[in-house]
Parts: sequence; structure tokens; C-alpha cells
Amino acid sequence: MTVVVLWGVEDAVLRELSRAQVRARVLVRVAITMGFLAVVYVGTGVLDDALDRFTDGHDGITDHQTEVMFRILQITLYIGALIVILGFWNLDLSGLLIGAGFAGIVLGMAARQTLGSVIAGLVLMFSRPFEIGDWVQVGDKQGIVTDITIVNTRLQTFDGEYVMLPNDVVGSSEIVNRSRKGRLRVHVSVGVDYETDVEHAMDVAKDAVSDLDDVLSVPRPQVVLSSFGDSAIVMDVRVWIDKPSSRRHWRAQTAVIQSVKTAFDDAGIKIPFPQREIAGRAETGGFRVHEPGADGETDD
Repeated sequence: MTVVVLWGVEDAVLRELSRAQVRARVLVRVAITMGFLAVVYVGTGVLDDALDRFTDGHDGITDHQTEVMFRILQITLYIGALIVILGFWNLDLSGLLIGAGFAGIVLGMAARQTLGSVIAGLVLMFSRPFEIGDWVQVGDKQGIVTDITIVNTRLQTFDGEYVMLPNDVVGSSEIVNRSRKGRLRVHVSVGVDYETDVEHAMDVAKDAVSDLDDVLSVPRPQVVLSSFGDSAIVMDVRVWIDKPSSRRHWRAQTAVIQSVKTAFDDAGIKIPFPQREIAGRAETGGFRVHEPGADGETDD
């Protein structure tokens, strides 16, 4: 030390030692940061395996839902790791958090409908009111579900058109899933004359649809009286089909109508046309047929 002082380089040596210590601390922090990132990366793989083992034991969770859950957990883990690293490097997070909050408010106001669709998409993926390939009705739209994304749901209508429905619209609408139970009931209304023996007509209609190829034998077809029509007693013929689709629905309905019409014709049961009865009041003499020449009138 005496030699160093004598040479006048004491300050220079101290500065070099201080710089070396700073560099060493930086290198240590870099090494710790890299090691922490490696642990986080390995942790995501462990998380993925654990999530797969969990979902394998639950048949109600699809692969698509598992992937969505993993991505959400992965992003959450990465965000937490980033906050830890920034704190480890003694960076001031207050300004960053304020800026991120302000940017989030601006983006939320600018893209509130998109964010609503994203949130609704997550809800749909977990609640599973329908899956790809299901025949559904959403509001006044119906068709086959061909795709479900985080933002929208796509249907193929029975006219061959593709309809894109935002998930927030789907989530706020009434959803009817005609494929969920694997079978569907088809209704066909038919009227018979008021003079007809309705019990006999019901038996004829039931026998006519019992042996159709497109109709299930269990549950059995039913025929019930529906209402008093203007010119007929209306019966409701109810049959079931399996693997519901638009084609099978219309094919079964057509077969039921043809079979019931043929059976009624063979049994002499009349399906009346719309008709009305006109009655005159007795105190006014009822109806009178006006004849030419009456009351001094002549034919032209």
C-alpha cells in the first residue's frame, strides 16, 4: 500500500476495484435472471403435464379446453416472472404500472366489443353449450357449428351459407342444441273431419308411422289431440329420430306425412280443406236466395 500511495495511483486502483465489483454484481444478477427464466420455462412444461393428468381424469373437459387453460396459466406465469425480474433489478415499477393502467383503459374503451367477445368466448369454451358439429339455434339463426374461436362462432346454415356470430352475441342469446341428447322429436300436425272417429284416426296414424325406417321404435311414436281447428280436429303426430341433422329431420317429416296421408286415404278418413259455416239469424228470416226478376228486377 505504501508503494501504491507513493506512486500516486491509489485513486485509480480504487476506481478499478469499484468497477470490478459492479461488473461482478451485474454478472451475478444476469446469471440469476437466466437461471430464473430457465426454471420458469421448465415450470411451464411441468404445469402442462400436470394439467394433462388432471384433465385425463375428467371426461367433461375437451382437449381444446385443456389447451385454453394451459395458455391462460402460461401467460399468467410469464407475467408474474417478468414482475419478479423487474423487481430484482431494482427497477421502479410504479411508472410502468401507471402507464400500463392508462393504456389498458384506452384499449378497453377502443376495443370493448372485442374484449367482450373474448371474455364470452372463454365462458363458452368452459360452459360448453355446444361443440363443433352440433346442430344449434342461436336466436333466429340455426345451422351446424363449424368453428369456435376465442372471438366468434361460425355456423353453416342449411342453405349452405356461413354465418359468423360474435361470442358476446352468442352468450347473450337463447341457445337451443338439437344434437346434445343424440335424438330429436319431430312433430307433424294433421287435421281430421269433425265427423271422424278420432280414436280410430289416432290408431291409424300411429300404425302408419311405427314401421318407418327413419323413426325410432323407442321412444314409441305418439299421437295426441292438439286443438280444435277452424275446420278440423288437429292431431299432433310425434316421432323420434337419432343422430339429429337437418337432412334426417326433413326426411323423417316427409316420410311421416306421406305415410299418414296414404293410411288415411286407405281408411277413408277425410283430411278437410279449410271451410266456414255461415248462419243467418232466425229472427231476420235466415238466408234468402235472391232470384232475378224479384222486386221488379229484370236480367240484362
